[in-house]
Amino acid sequence: MLFLILFTNLNCFCNGKKDIRDYNDADMERLFDEWEEKDDPLEPDELPEWKREPPKVDFSGFNFNNPEDVLKASKKGKTLMTFVTVYGKSTRQETEEITALWQTSLMNNHIIAERFIIDDNRAIFMFKDGSQAWEAKDFLVEQKYCDQVMIENKPYYGRYSPNKKDEL
Repeated sequence: MLFLILFTNLNCFCNGKKDIRDYNDADMERLFDEWEEKDDPLEPDELPEWKREPPKVDFSGFNFNNPEDVLKASKKGKTLMTFVTVYGKSTRQETEEITALWQTSLMNNHIIAERFIIDDNRAIFMFKDGSQAWEAKDFLVEQKYCDQVMIENKPYYGRYSPNKKDEL
């Protein structure tokens, strides 16, 4: 009996393989890297966004007097988040309904945006193609309950917003 126990222990140690329950994070990372080496490389559109080759932007035909056009072109193909504030003291439920309606209207215009409610009167619209954010901004600022749209830390006030500044 003692011989059998010693033989099995010796066999386990000689094999050199660890039990999967004994793997730590470094072992799991090494195993993952081995699997990745043996895999075929992914197509460019299957790569995560941060590993993709950024699209080339040709600035030769741009009017640099309009910085929004330059920003719009530079954000093409990149994820961009836009913060939208709903006018008034709306509840979370009202904000949910209003922004859902806006999201549907944007999708009907082929502008794909994910929506996240972050406060009672505030939401994030996330665009996978950042150049669409400015088209969405043009739509959103015309809406009755839109107070403010913020893109790249620049506020754009809604048409009916009391915070709107009269421009010369």
